[in-house]
Amino acid sequence: MKKYVHAFLAIACLSATTLRAEDAAAVELELKPHATNPLGYDKTELTVKKGVKVKLTLNNTGSAAPQPHNFILCKVGKLDAVGALANLMMTDVNGMAKGYIPENKEDILAHTMLVQIGQKETIEFTAPAEAGDYPYLCSFPGHWLLMRGVMHVTE
Repeated sequence: MKKYVHAFLAIACLSATTLRAEDAAAVELELKPHATNPLGYDKTELTVKKGVKVKLTLNNTGSAAPQPHNFILCKVGKLDAVGALANLMMTDVNGMAKGYIPENKEDILAHTMLVQIGQKETIEFTAPAEAGDYPYLCSFPGHWLLMRGVMHVTE
């Protein structure tokens, strides 16, 4: 019996000290268009811990040249691949209705829809489980080449 009590206590202690993604505090982030650069975000680097819940708001206000924007978080090393898909959206007659979000989402981890001038959208997602540098971009036609950044996911 004593053996079972010790085993139970050991398991209870281990499970109590394990930090699960759902136990981690949520991180709230806000991105806006850059105040003086119409094709840039106000933050080109964001940092979160792996597995944390992220609440990201894209607030499309305050830009020097107001235009619609979105936010797409890509897998590591997939900025150019997602950007190429964004370029193809320019010829899609339904591109605006689709928010200029590529149909092939294989390399996309999270995204907002197209946020109109003066509007904002909040999305919630879990940060990747692996540490790394995850690129993000705006896929509105012509924007992704300049309107981009990196989400650093750390241990």
